[in-house]
Amino acid sequence: MVRAHGKHVYLDYIGYQHDGHNDGKRMLQIMLDSVKSANIRAVHSHVEEFDGTISPPGFAAVVLLDESHITAHCYYDKGWLAFDAFTCGMGNPDIIADHIEKSLKEKMPDLYQMRRDVVDRFLHNDIEEADIEV
Repeated sequence: MVRAHGKHVYLDYIGYQHDGHNDGKRMLQIMLDSVKSANIRAVHSHVEEFDGTISPPGFAAVVLLDESHITAHCYYDKGWLAFDAFTCGMGNPDIIADHIEKSLKEKMPDLYQMRRDVVDRFLHNDIEEADIEV
């Protein structure tokens, strides 16, 4: 039997409003708050803002977890936001994603979710390796 040891949630949004309040630093704080709401430990976080001179205007943010990661990428000029949460073990990325969506919708009521996909990760067989005949 194939089992999973982790889960990955992917979210795509349109209508992200970059208005001086909704920027990469704010998104990173929302991500950190979502980790706390899921009772998962963050081990490192970083956000990089892009002003459009080299890369398109927007941001990339990451929170490394003791059980994997959360990332967010945004194109301000297009209003696009892509987000993913990957956890392995007992952490539930759906709790993280739900918290982020609720927080974003409070500030951006016109934000529209184009996709939410959930994928099992770290697939493995239920049988221990030692039990497999060669």
